[in-house]
Amino acid sequence: MNIVAAGQKTIPVYTEFVGETYGISDIQLQARVPGWITGIFFKEGDFVKKGQLLFSIDDQEIRNKIDAATAQLARANSQKSNMQSDLNRVEPLVKMNALSQRDLDAAIAANNSAKAEVDAAQAALANARVEQSYTQIKAPISGIIGINNYQVGDYVSPNVIGSNLNTISAVGEMRVRFPISESEYLRFVRRARSDTSSVKTISKVPVKLILGDGTEFNETGRIDLANREIDPQTGSLLIQAIFSNKQNVLRPGQYVKVRFQTDLYNDAVLVPQQAVSQLQNIYQVYVLNDSSKVSPRIVKVGSRVGSNWIIQEGIKPGEKLAIIGSAAINPKIPVKPVMMNWNYDSTSVQ
Repeated sequence: MNIVAAGQKTIPVYTEFVGETYGISDIQLQARVPGWITGIFFKEGDFVKKGQLLFSIDDQEIRNKIDAATAQLARANSQKSNMQSDLNRVEPLVKMNALSQRDLDAAIAANNSAKAEVDAAQAALANARVEQSYTQIKAPISGIIGINNYQVGDYVSPNVIGSNLNTISAVGEMRVRFPISESEYLRFVRRARSDTSSVKTISKVPVKLILGDGTEFNETGRIDLANREIDPQTGSLLIQAIFSNKQNVLRPGQYVKVRFQTDLYNDAVLVPQQAVSQLQNIYQVYVLNDSSKVSPRIVKVGSRVGSNWIIQEGIKPGEKLAIIGSAAINPKIPVKPVMMNWNYDSTSVQ
């Protein structure tokens, strides 16, 4: 009968979470004034630079507003000059008692009103010029721009919900967002407080990324932030990791797996899975004693490590276990043990 000795090893625990990629900045381009698109000045899917002109919107109506505001400002300045001249004439006459104080108060009020009209006209002209600047839509960041939702000749308006023209993503670094369960979050917090292992805080743990084809991304990431609240609908906490994307392999919208160390089993007891039998929620092994007899023993198992089990209770390192398969065992009959050199070199729990 094949016999193996229970091993002992420190095992890091790695956990995988499903996440989605985002640009370090994903900026939606919105029209801030209504009008018809008159020009598109980039190629969809290309890299654009901050400040580059992307769209132009017909500004004829706004230029009319500027002309009207300019004329209104000229009238207001003219009126202001007239009121100032009237005030200049009234003041000496009041001092000579040729006019009453009431006449002076009226002239001062008219002059102040004229000044206010000038201020209002200047503000209207400034607003019109700001609106005109909105007809030239420029890139707020450098990044990759997507496919347009509108073309030349289409009418756009800021009052239409979801009417973004396009999206620019800065992809030199990428965000990966993934949820963890509330119980996992609490486990991380307790381990950080106890500080009994090398996994001190989740923010200090190196993060690996598994791409959609099963390959590992060549850059190591870091945990950047955690959301302020547990989602009451899913019972999960949203975590964000940051990855460098020097070769532009990652794009927004990819579904990936995030993998990092979440625990550490110090001096864990390991046995082959073939040495453990399971009946519902009961696990047991067959232990070889000094009389070459095999007796069953109930154990408490932990996580699987490759082709091995971590045994939390019931087995000590070095104890000899039988790999019985489908053979019938009589605890009263001695067996002929054949020692096997079992490989416990699996390095992580997944």
